Amino acid sequence: MSPLVYFVRHGQTIWNAEKRFQGQADTDMTERGRSQADRNGRRLAELIDRPEDFDFVASPLRRTRETMERIRIAMGLPPEGYRTDPRLIEVHFGDWQGLTFAELEARHPGSTKVRALDKWRFVPPGLGESYQMLLERVQPWFEKLERPTVCVTHGGVIRAMFRLVEAMPSDEAAALEVVQDRVLRFQDGKLTWL
Repeated sequence: MSPLVYFVRHGQTIWNAEKRFQGQADTDMTERGRSQADRNGRRLAELIDRPEDFDFVASPLRRTRETMERIRIAMGLPPEGYRTDPRLIEVHFGDWQGLTFAELEARHPGSTKVRALDKWRFVPPGLGESYQMLLERVQPWFEKLERPTVCVTHGGVIRAMFRLVEAMPSDEAAALEVVQDRVLRFQDGKLTWL
């Protein structure tokens, strides 16, 4: 049986606010994002009686590490008591990283329409990844979990979890809104927003 996992998406970043393709670019959080991280830390403090029983793991990007450190502080824990795992990094948007939808369409007309045909399997040009490729990267990490875990990651990884755990149809998973101010619990084979 899989252990209990609490997933948290990093707090809002400047590029989230500007609606840019962020991917693996290492961007900073906004003040709103920091407040979201603090709120999620307080929520986890309510949910977890024995944090010493949990593994704490984050994507290695700056926004996820800052979110994790703020969560741990809000839980009354030392900020540095976690590890990172590169498999938890966001999907790579290739040459599209840093662009808004409008900028992308101005440079490469029709690009967003092509992506919309099969958003789950679409691979952006350059070093891009599809959501399916991301799922295949994160699945081995998820299947080897042995302890209760707090995981700070990205929207793409959480979409992959819904596809993997609940067999959500790929078009629904690709379009899923992943909020930054709530905790997602995996327990007994189900994902639940708290």
